[in-house]
Amino acid sequence: MAKPRGFEFWRSTLKGARYVVAPMVDQSELAWRLLSRRHGAELCYTPMLHAQVFVRDANYRRENLYNEVSQEDRPLITQFCANDPEVFIQAALLAQDYCDAIDLNLGCPQMIAKRGHYGVFLQDEWDLLEKMIKLADEKLSVPITCKIRVFPEIEKTVKYAKMLEKAGCQLLTVHGRTKDQKGASTGIASWKHIKAVREAVNIPVFANGNIQHLSDVQHCMEETGVQGVMSAEGNLHNPALFEGLSPPVWEMAEEYLDVVEKHPPCSLSYVRAHIFKLWHHTLQIHQDLREDLAKAKNVAGIVEVNRQLKQRCQEEMAKDESEWNQTGLPFPHWICQPYVRPPPKDPNTENGQKALKMKAVSVKRALEDSDGTNDSLSKNKQKKKARNPHKNFCPELKPKYIKCEQCGNPKGNKCVFNLCRGCCKRKAFKEVADCPGHGLRFKTKALRQCNSDTGGGLTNGKPNSQTVSTAVHDPGHPLT
Repeated sequence: MAKPRGFEFWRSTLKGARYVVAPMVDQSELAWRLLSRRHGAELCYTPMLHAQVFVRDANYRRENLYNEVSQEDRPLITQFCANDPEVFIQAALLAQDYCDAIDLNLGCPQMIAKRGHYGVFLQDEWDLLEKMIKLADEKLSVPITCKIRVFPEIEKTVKYAKMLEKAGCQLLTVHGRTKDQKGASTGIASWKHIKAVREAVNIPVFANGNIQHLSDVQHCMEETGVQGVMSAEGNLHNPALFEGLSPPVWEMAEEYLDVVEKHPPCSLSYVRAHIFKLWHHTLQIHQDLREDLAKAKNVAGIVEVNRQLKQRCQEEMAKDESEWNQTGLPFPHWICQPYVRPPPKDPNTENGQKALKMKAVSVKRALEDSDGTNDSLSKNKQKKKARNPHKNFCPELKPKYIKCEQCGNPKGNKCVFNLCRGCCKRKAFKEVADCPGHGLRFKTKALRQCNSDTGGGLTNGKPNSQTVSTAVHDPGHPLT
């Protein structure tokens, strides 16, 4: 049976999905996808999976896909990052029975993607991408899709999209930001680029970028003509975004934690990250609970922090509105709402000029006081100090180690040869000697072996040279 293609694939397999949860590393796991589907999401992606690791590591496959199978979690697209056609196909073949399509990540702009040479850092290697997409289209039993970022030029972006379509891509997600728009420089996504791609190709297109409310979804679809809209950050801060609701944070957090309990296992780091995102605005106020959340050892600990946050917010709600509505947010901080990144500072502004001047006259951080209590301790040292109040960072007070006579590493305090363990082991083995300080018993073992041999092999209470030589050089002997 021929696999569905293009619009037929979108209408039949994906059921005409318009509201899409993006692939998010360590964030779009099964529990979060199920929560999002309860609140309006019609299609979800797995987190981005590394194709090479997926092929070689059975545990990675189980933890990230095979153990996360649920009938409620369909339609589902599995996303891979890859830069080798053969490896990509091997990974996709291992995953195709657990999802409805395979997606190639061509949009990740992070430094790890640059080092690994995948994601958006492949967008100039059109021959390689064409080969990967063609091979996937030929070999897989499910459609191949792609998620891309735009080039600064609309014309080049359109050519790029058409090349992917011609190679066999059956659905294209276009993130309207360039490779350099990330972090503090994220900026606004270009819907003009997305609209141009939609008008140029004959396959379904999803838009990604600038989605914070349901009204943004509707506006984007009207302006660009896309078939669906994908949300990442907006979904993380408000999983009910596609319902057009902004519920209290604790409602979403409690429901998510309930899903986590019902669909184990779920990594504690994923759960913690989601609760941090949901409570982002409130945790700016209740810093003590932020610390408690960071140190929680299990899901029960996170549930308790969530309960305390809920209690504090409900106590604030009982107060006069003028007392709690001073955060500058459109809604009270305990309501699910998007996080808007502050724009990068303009170096030409007054604040920027002040910063430059301060940088010019800044001096090196002072050395810590001898008691290690100076406020100039680095953040890392402050954390160590918090865990161990008696820890001292003064170089003069650090213990001095006597060096090994051969290599310069610290010697063993009780070593009979005044050597480090590695040098001591070599010397003791060569001389058939013992070193109680390092727990080495070459002489003792040789004596024990000699006593068990016929004739004893002893001369004046010591193993004779012939017996020892045999013991040391015999490949089947215990000493070797």
